[in-house]
Amino acid sequence: MIEFYLDPDSGVAPYLQIVRQVRQAIRLGMLRKGDQLPTVKEVVASLAINPNTVLKAYKELEHAGLAAGRQGIGTFVTAGSPEPVVEPRAHGALRGELERWIAKARRAGFDDESLDALFRDCLRSARAKEEGIA
Repeated sequence: MIEFYLDPDSGVAPYLQIVRQVRQAIRLGMLRKGDQLPTVKEVVASLAINPNTVLKAYKELEHAGLAAGRQGIGTFVTAGSPEPVVEPRAHGALRGELERWIAKARRAGFDDESLDALFRDCLRSARAKEEGIA
């Protein structure tokens, strides 16, 4: 089961952070069709947020066709990843490399925003090369 976290410094509304985390977990194969999301009560207890925030996130996921609530039972993932899922075993090695890269960047003085900007720029550049644009 997914465990949500909130970044109060992100500038992103808490309900959107929850939505993004579910989307990412589906894309990475950590959540699959039929998996149950934490109950509203569980999320409220773990994050100390308003139940309406969690309900709003879950309604957004339902509207996007990614989840569905079942009265008295809970909310369940209704869609798999739109892309082929990389097997979780492959995540470990790549994650380790990425964590080492992040540590190196931090030592060089990068903060979260700078890391994000650099990573996104590299993604765009790599995509352009793959498509033969650059």
